[in-house]
Amino acid sequence: MSSENSSQSPEQQLRKPRVAVVFGGRSSEHAISVVTAGAVLRSIDRTKYDVLPIGITTDGRWALTADDPERMAIADRALPSVDQIAESTDGGVVLSVDPGNREVVYSEPGSVPKALGEVDVVFPVLHGPYGEDGTLQGLLELSGVPYVGAGVLASAVGQDKEYMKRVFTSFGLPVGPYLVIRPREWEQISGERVSGERVSGDGTAARGAAARAKIVDFAAEHGWPLFVKPARAGSSMGITKVDDPSGLDEAIAEARRHDPKILVESLLRGREIECGVLEFEDGPRASVPAEIPPVTAHDFYDFEAKYIDSATGLVPAPLTEEQTAEVRRLAVEAFEAASCEGLVRADFFLTEDGEFVINEINTMPGFTPISMYPRMWQESGVSYPELIDRLIQAALRRPTGLR
Repeated sequence: MSSENSSQSPEQQLRKPRVAVVFGGRSSEHAISVVTAGAVLRSIDRTKYDVLPIGITTDGRWALTADDPERMAIADRALPSVDQIAESTDGGVVLSVDPGNREVVYSEPGSVPKALGEVDVVFPVLHGPYGEDGTLQGLLELSGVPYVGAGVLASAVGQDKEYMKRVFTSFGLPVGPYLVIRPREWEQISGERVSGERVSGDGTAARGAAARAKIVDFAAEHGWPLFVKPARAGSSMGITKVDDPSGLDEAIAEARRHDPKILVESLLRGREIECGVLEFEDGPRASVPAEIPPVTAHDFYDFEAKYIDSATGLVPAPLTEEQTAEVRRLAVEAFEAASCEGLVRADFFLTEDGEFVINEINTMPGFTPISMYPRMWQESGVSYPELIDRLIQAALRRPTGLR
């Protein structure tokens, strides 16, 4: 079997396709991935698909988990984890990287490895680094296993906000002002170790002052407040709204807990608009858009507002027909610009001047019961179970390898 999909064997034709739902992972969005997986497991059509839930622990172990969506939800503000539902604290799941062998094997120390059967498609509902950023997608390409969602390049571009914005700019899509602070710059600012040696002395102070001045100069041009965020994280993790220079150090430290590279963005005054894109047989289509109204209990639409306090958006967004058509057009253009596949949620600002500015795309948006992506498609006439089915079928149609 080559790295591209081959025709199904007689055995495959006699059984239902087996879908491995892979979730959890090593990123700070581990818990939200577990919640998303619970919603997918609850709604996937079991008469049409066999399902194999595989959780990845925070330390990277692939574990067999209970097929129990109720234990994968946020309960009393407590976040779930793979460790809570793993069937063993020692056992591990292995996916072969031989494209001629899609069999999944489970093993425990001192026991004979157990074959779990072939996997026909992987539904990776991981968020953040080590799953949504092209790393898992690369493994699946090596294994020759079809998978839901964007490929290696689009996943990497969609995860790294700096290069996402660079791609959008090159395609003529409107992007707001931003600044990147790379790891070495801030390590020199704070006197942390760089390349194994402690940086000190007047040279460090000068470099630190220059890097800090970049942010202050950026604010002088675009105004305060600024948003400081990890360059490669999602779910509003690690984002701080900074009103003046005194808050920079703390905000950068918080962002760097999630990613050593950070992004600084100016405040865009306007409305937050989101739009979903889904791959159909004839190409990508955009959903009705949604609006995230101001969250009175929070400074902005942060993690607490999204997942703990369950702030909800307006679906459909109260836009004019022209505005709706424009944001849907831009969402599909962003999907195509980043070479996405399967699905994308595109986030925009509708500025006070009446222009749409794209903030970012999410190549594996949340599928929790309150997530905006499935809500937008529900309003567009695609139910949650149908949405999952369309994504799986699109993955089964698509070859692995170069395409």
